[in-house]
Amino acid sequence: MKRFLIAFIFLSLCANAYAQGGVDTIHYRKVYYWGTTGMGFPIGKTRDILSPKFSGSIGLDISLKNSMFFVSPTLYTLSFKYKQRLPDPDYAYRIEDANTNFYTFAFSGGVRKQMRRLNVYGFLGPGIGLTSEPRANVMADQKLVKMENINRFNLSSKLGAGADYKFNGFFLGLELGYLHNFRKIQDTPVNIFTVMIGLKSDITQIGDRVIDVIGIDGSISGKKEKK
Repeated sequence: MKRFLIAFIFLSLCANAYAQGGVDTIHYRKVYYWGTTGMGFPIGKTRDILSPKFSGSIGLDISLKNSMFFVSPTLYTLSFKYKQRLPDPDYAYRIEDANTNFYTFAFSGGVRKQMRRLNVYGFLGPGIGLTSEPRANVMADQKLVKMENINRFNLSSKLGAGADYKFNGFFLGLELGYLHNFRKIQDTPVNIFTVMIGLKSDITQIGDRVIDVIGIDGSISGKKEKK
Protein backbone atom coordinates (compact mmCIF):
# COMPACT_ATOMS: atom_id res chain seq x y z
CA MET A 1 0.00 0.00 0.00
CA LYS A 2 2.90 2.38 0.71
CA ARG A 3 4.24 1.77 -2.78
CA PHE A 4 0.82 2.56 -4.23
CA LEU A 5 0.58 5.86 -2.34
CA ILE A 6 4.11 6.90 -3.37
CA ALA A 7 3.35 6.12 -7.01
CA PHE A 8 0.05 8.03 -6.86
CA ILE A 9 1.82 11.11 -5.47
CA PHE A 10 4.40 10.83 -8.25
CA LEU A 11 1.69 10.76 -10.92
CA SER A 12 0.00 13.78 -9.35
CA LEU A 13 3.23 15.73 -9.45
CA CYS A 14 3.63 14.86 -13.14
CA ALA A 15 0.12 16.16 -13.78
CA ASN A 16 0.87 19.47 -12.09
CA ALA A 17 4.05 19.82 -14.11
CA TYR A 18 2.10 19.57 -17.36
CA ALA A 19 -0.92 21.56 -16.25
CA GLN A 20 0.52 24.84 -17.45
CA GLY A 21 0.49 23.56 -21.01
CA GLY A 22 -3.27 23.83 -21.35
CA VAL A 23 -6.09 21.32 -21.67
CA ASP A 24 -6.53 19.06 -24.67
CA THR A 25 -9.47 16.84 -25.54
CA ILE A 26 -7.60 13.71 -26.54
CA HIS A 27 -10.10 11.42 -24.79
CA TYR A 28 -13.22 13.41 -25.70
CA ARG A 29 -15.94 11.04 -26.94
CA LYS A 30 -13.45 8.23 -27.40
CA VAL A 31 -13.17 4.49 -26.82
CA TYR A 32 -9.72 2.95 -26.50
CA TYR A 33 -8.53 -0.64 -26.38
CA TRP A 34 -6.06 -1.01 -23.49
CA GLY A 35 -3.63 -3.95 -23.40
CA THR A 36 -0.93 -4.27 -20.75
CA THR A 37 1.75 -6.53 -19.35
CA GLY A 38 3.31 -6.35 -15.92
CA MET A 39 3.32 -8.05 -12.53
CA GLY A 40 1.19 -8.51 -9.46
CA PHE A 41 3.08 -8.23 -6.16
CA PRO A 42 1.50 -9.95 -3.12
CA ILE A 43 1.20 -7.73 -0.05
CA GLY A 44 1.46 -8.70 3.62
CA LYS A 45 0.58 -12.29 4.55
CA THR A 46 -0.28 -13.03 0.92
CA ARG A 47 3.50 -13.30 0.31
CA ASP A 48 3.53 -16.52 2.37
CA ILE A 49 1.50 -18.18 -0.37
CA LEU A 50 2.20 -16.31 -3.62
CA SER A 51 5.23 -14.95 -5.47
CA PRO A 52 5.03 -12.65 -8.54
CA LYS A 53 5.21 -13.75 -12.16
CA PHE A 54 4.49 -11.87 -15.39
CA SER A 55 0.82 -10.98 -15.77
CA GLY A 56 -1.38 -8.92 -18.04
CA SER A 57 -4.73 -7.31 -18.73
CA ILE A 58 -7.01 -6.34 -21.61
CA GLY A 59 -9.83 -3.85 -21.45
CA LEU A 60 -11.58 -0.73 -22.69
CA ASP A 61 -11.31 2.94 -21.75
CA ILE A 62 -14.71 4.50 -22.50
CA SER A 63 -15.22 8.25 -22.07
CA LEU A 64 -18.69 9.26 -20.91
CA LYS A 65 -20.70 12.27 -22.03
CA ASN A 66 -18.60 14.40 -19.70
CA SER A 67 -15.10 13.41 -20.84
CA MET A 68 -13.75 13.96 -17.33
CA PHE A 69 -15.39 10.65 -16.38
CA PHE A 70 -14.91 7.21 -17.86
CA VAL A 71 -15.71 3.54 -17.33
CA SER A 72 -13.27 0.71 -17.85
CA PRO A 73 -14.31 -2.95 -18.15
CA THR A 74 -11.04 -4.87 -17.81
CA LEU A 75 -9.97 -8.51 -17.57
CA TYR A 76 -6.88 -9.05 -15.42
CA THR A 77 -4.91 -12.29 -15.72
CA LEU A 78 -2.56 -12.45 -12.75
CA SER A 79 -0.07 -15.31 -12.48
CA PHE A 80 1.87 -16.35 -9.38
CA LYS A 81 4.19 -18.99 -8.04
CA TYR A 82 2.30 -20.97 -5.42
CA LYS A 83 3.27 -22.61 -2.15
CA GLN A 84 0.72 -24.76 -0.35
CA ARG A 85 1.25 -23.97 3.31
CA LEU A 86 -1.81 -25.75 4.75
CA PRO A 87 -2.77 -29.40 4.10
CA ASP A 88 -5.92 -30.18 2.15
CA PRO A 89 -7.96 -33.05 3.66
CA ASP A 90 -8.85 -34.25 0.17
CA TYR A 91 -5.21 -34.66 -0.85
CA ALA A 92 -2.42 -36.59 0.84
CA TYR A 93 0.42 -34.24 -0.08
CA ARG A 94 1.10 -30.52 -0.11
CA ILE A 95 2.68 -28.71 -3.08
CA GLU A 96 5.97 -26.88 -2.60
CA ASP A 97 6.43 -25.18 -5.97
CA ALA A 98 3.59 -24.71 -8.47
CA ASN A 99 1.67 -22.00 -10.33
CA THR A 100 -1.69 -20.40 -9.77
CA ASN A 101 -3.76 -17.87 -11.73
CA PHE A 102 -6.31 -15.22 -10.83
CA TYR A 103 -8.78 -14.22 -13.55
CA THR A 104 -10.58 -11.03 -12.50
CA PHE A 105 -13.10 -9.02 -14.51
CA ALA A 106 -13.33 -5.53 -13.01
CA PHE A 107 -15.84 -2.87 -14.04
CA SER A 108 -14.37 0.40 -12.81
CA GLY A 109 -15.42 4.02 -12.96
CA GLY A 110 -12.90 6.81 -12.86
CA VAL A 111 -11.96 10.46 -13.20
CA ARG A 112 -9.38 11.72 -15.68
CA LYS A 113 -7.36 14.93 -15.86
CA GLN A 114 -6.62 15.70 -19.51
CA MET A 115 -3.67 17.82 -20.56
CA ARG A 116 -1.80 18.26 -23.82
CA ARG A 117 -0.37 14.81 -24.37
CA LEU A 118 -0.20 13.58 -20.79
CA ASN A 119 -3.31 12.30 -19.01
CA VAL A 120 -3.59 11.08 -15.43
CA TYR A 121 -6.52 9.25 -13.89
CA GLY A 122 -7.84 7.34 -10.90
CA PHE A 123 -10.41 4.56 -10.81
CA LEU A 124 -12.37 2.29 -8.47
CA GLY A 125 -14.75 -0.58 -9.01
CA PRO A 126 -15.97 -4.09 -8.12
CA GLY A 127 -14.79 -7.28 -9.73
CA ILE A 128 -15.70 -10.92 -10.12
CA GLY A 129 -13.23 -13.64 -10.88
CA LEU A 130 -11.95 -17.17 -10.83
CA THR A 131 -9.03 -18.49 -8.82
CA SER A 132 -7.29 -21.61 -10.11
CA GLU A 133 -5.49 -23.32 -7.21
CA PRO A 134 -3.26 -26.37 -7.90
CA ARG A 135 -3.34 -29.70 -6.10
CA ALA A 136 -1.33 -32.92 -6.46
CA ASN A 137 -3.13 -36.27 -6.56
CA VAL A 138 -0.56 -39.02 -5.90
CA MET A 139 -1.39 -42.46 -7.32
CA ALA A 140 1.20 -44.63 -5.61
CA ASP A 141 0.12 -47.89 -7.29
CA GLN A 142 0.71 -46.32 -10.71
CA LYS A 143 3.76 -44.32 -9.58
CA LEU A 144 2.01 -41.26 -10.93
CA VAL A 145 1.45 -37.70 -9.71
CA LYS A 146 -1.57 -36.10 -11.36
CA MET A 147 -1.86 -32.31 -11.15
CA GLU A 148 -5.34 -30.91 -10.68
CA ASN A 149 -6.83 -27.42 -10.34
CA ILE A 150 -9.46 -26.32 -7.87
CA ASN A 151 -11.41 -23.42 -9.39
CA ARG A 152 -13.24 -21.03 -7.08
CA PHE A 153 -15.30 -17.94 -7.88
CA ASN A 154 -14.66 -14.84 -5.84
CA LEU A 155 -15.68 -11.21 -5.53
CA SER A 156 -13.07 -8.47 -5.42
CA SER A 157 -12.44 -4.73 -5.43
CA LYS A 158 -9.95 -2.89 -7.63
CA LEU A 159 -8.64 0.64 -7.29
CA GLY A 160 -5.72 2.40 -8.86
CA ALA A 161 -4.18 5.32 -10.69
CA GLY A 162 -2.45 5.69 -14.00
CA ALA A 163 -1.04 7.94 -16.67
CA ASP A 164 -0.82 7.74 -20.45
CA TYR A 165 1.12 9.81 -22.97
CA LYS A 166 0.07 10.31 -26.58
CA PHE A 167 2.43 9.49 -29.40
CA ASN A 168 1.53 9.42 -33.09
CA GLY A 169 -1.27 6.88 -33.40
CA PHE A 170 -1.17 5.38 -29.90
CA PHE A 171 -0.79 6.01 -26.18
CA LEU A 172 1.89 4.56 -23.91
CA GLY A 173 0.49 4.04 -20.42
CA LEU A 174 1.43 3.08 -16.88
CA GLU A 175 -1.15 1.79 -14.40
CA LEU A 176 -0.70 1.08 -10.69
CA GLY A 177 -3.43 -0.70 -8.78
CA TYR A 178 -4.54 -2.52 -5.67
CA LEU A 179 -6.64 -5.69 -5.84
CA HIS A 180 -8.40 -7.27 -2.86
CA ASN A 181 -10.16 -10.63 -3.17
CA PHE A 182 -12.88 -11.22 -0.61
CA ARG A 183 -12.31 -14.99 -0.70
CA LYS A 184 -9.17 -16.05 1.16
CA ILE A 185 -6.61 -18.51 -0.17
CA GLN A 186 -5.44 -21.08 2.41
CA ASP A 187 -7.06 -18.97 5.14
CA THR A 188 -4.88 -16.05 4.04
CA PRO A 189 -6.19 -12.66 2.82
CA VAL A 190 -5.49 -11.89 -0.83
CA ASN A 191 -4.04 -8.39 -1.38
CA ILE A 192 -2.10 -7.64 -4.56
CA PHE A 193 -0.30 -4.54 -5.82
CA THR A 194 -0.28 -4.45 -9.64
CA VAL A 195 2.10 -2.63 -11.97
CA MET A 196 1.07 -2.65 -15.64
CA ILE A 197 2.58 -1.03 -18.74
CA GLY A 198 0.87 -1.08 -22.12
CA LEU A 199 -0.57 0.57 -25.20
CA LYS A 200 -3.92 2.18 -25.93
CA SER A 201 -5.41 2.19 -29.42
CA ASP A 202 -8.38 4.21 -30.68
CA ILE A 203 -11.35 1.95 -31.53
CA THR A 204 -14.02 4.64 -31.34
CA GLN A 205 -15.91 3.48 -34.43
CA ILE A 206 -16.28 0.01 -32.92
CA GLY A 207 -17.05 1.65 -29.57
CA ASP A 208 -20.07 3.45 -31.05
CA ARG A 209 -21.66 0.11 -31.73
CA VAL A 210 -20.79 -1.15 -28.21
CA ILE A 211 -22.38 1.91 -26.63
CA ASP A 212 -25.56 1.36 -28.65
CA VAL A 213 -25.77 -2.18 -27.30
CA ILE A 214 -25.02 -1.55 -23.59
CA GLY A 215 -26.90 1.75 -23.47
CA ILE A 216 -24.40 4.09 -21.79
CA ASP A 217 -25.74 7.66 -21.81
CA GLY A 218 -24.11 9.94 -24.38
CA SER A 219 -22.76 9.51 -27.87
CA ILE A 220 -19.14 8.55 -28.39
CA SER A 221 -18.68 9.94 -31.85
CA GLY A 222 -21.20 12.73 -31.51
CA LYS A 223 -23.25 11.54 -34.52
CA LYS A 224 -26.40 10.98 -32.49
CA GLU A 225 -26.31 14.07 -30.33
CA LYS A 226 -28.40 16.99 -31.57
CA LYS A 227 -28.39 20.49 -30.13
